Amino acid sequence: MVTPMPIPTPDPTPSRLSPEALARLLGERLPADRIAAGKAERLCYAYDATQWNALPDCVVFAQSAQEVAEVLRLANAHGFPVVPRGGGTGFVGGSVPVRGGVVLSLERMNRILEIDRTDMLAIVEPGVVTAELHRAVEAQGLFYPPDPSSAASCTIGGNVACGATGPRSVKYGGTKDYVLALDAVLPTGEVIENPSRAVKRVAGYDLARLLVGTEGTLGVVTRITLRLLPLPEAVRTLLCAFSTVEAAARAVAGAIAGGPPPRTCEFMDHRCLDILRQQGKVDVSEAARAVLILETDGTPEAAEREARALADLCRKEGLQVREAGTAEEVRGLWAARKALSQAMYEVGPTKINEDVVVPRSRLPELVAAVDTLAGKYDLPIVSFGHAGEGNLHVNVMVDRADAARYAKAEAAVRELFETVVALEGSVSGEHGIGVTKAPYLPIEVGGAGIEVMRRIKAAFDPRGVLNPGKIVP
Repeated sequence: MVTPMPIPTPDPTPSRLSPEALARLLGERLPADRIAAGKAERLCYAYDATQWNALPDCVVFAQSAQEVAEVLRLANAHGFPVVPRGGGTGFVGGSVPVRGGVVLSLERMNRILEIDRTDMLAIVEPGVVTAELHRAVEAQGLFYPPDPSSAASCTIGGNVACGATGPRSVKYGGTKDYVLALDAVLPTGEVIENPSRAVKRVAGYDLARLLVGTEGTLGVVTRITLRLLPLPEAVRTLLCAFSTVEAAARAVAGAIAGGPPPRTCEFMDHRCLDILRQQGKVDVSEAARAVLILETDGTPEAAEREARALADLCRKEGLQVREAGTAEEVRGLWAARKALSQAMYEVGPTKINEDVVVPRSRLPELVAAVDTLAGKYDLPIVSFGHAGEGNLHVNVMVDRADAARYAKAEAAVRELFETVVALEGSVSGEHGIGVTKAPYLPIEVGGAGIEVMRRIKAAFDPRGVLNPGKIVP
């Protein structure tokens, strides 16, 4: 287990109230069991998957929109920060309380309020774990496609806050494509409700779409209406190995352009393969420099037809094509892919995980640039991701205790972002900006873009109490 690290440069504007005073103030408006002020409890809510941490002054476990509103009204009156938190699985420090104050946990707001087979929608609270929603809707023959790798622990509210996607987004899109309506509490404590169940609306500003992806900086989502699809009858899964990244990229291009898009199109580089081989989790040719996990779905006939076409395409470009023949094989393959994030800690104790994205046609250039950076800075860099969208998770493995090598890693990350923007891509495909990427956001959006974001933030949050220090540097 890697010990979480403190943020290197703590924000100089902490909460003005002591933890004891803050807990007493909150206790005047909320039931006692909603508030945790002990140091051990606060430590549990001090960090996310970045391994950075900052101790909050208090943790509140809200159980309703009204309780969320009470906390934010008090924050506006007394000037303390409020940091919304879902499952704490984010990779950019979005839920780390960098200015102290209150961590507002939504984990107790975890009810699936309704699954409607006729209108094909679900209404959920933000603390519902994503995998639990998957199971609930699939039990009724319905399908919620967004599937982040952390689905077993991340929450729908966190997915909405970060605009999460996952392997199936190449065919089905991400969270933002399934949000029909949101209820939310604004930073000022005002509650906005949207009871619409319609699949299309043009009624003024689209506040739901505005809030998706804003990482809890403009509002706290308290109820979510999600669009559902019919559950596909069949799924076929292929593992395809290639001797070069370029060959894998050609296969990706052919898979996307040649017919219906595959359900997934996942990429792993040779460093990923080395890690998985050491753990006995993958069986591919030693000559492989890249693999793709391709899935098709639909009716049994359609899934088989599309899988056969993809297999033929990959055989022309690749070394090895194998179909997972049983449900157990499929689970094992995806378990290996989803275990990569933790398995990488065998390479180095600190992981700098960047989720950059470029146009699909430029993915080979991006992979080549990553290899160049690994050599230039003498650092192990492991890459995998959603190749069908040009979305690559670039993981720089280093030891933070080695100051010189960590400085090299930071330089490599900046150069990576500059390269990605030059390739007409983006510094973040699905993780968001949070605190770790905030210094690099101007590389992509420029000074004017940053200023517009500041104005939006000020309009929603004039006192700057909601998740301060995130996104806008």
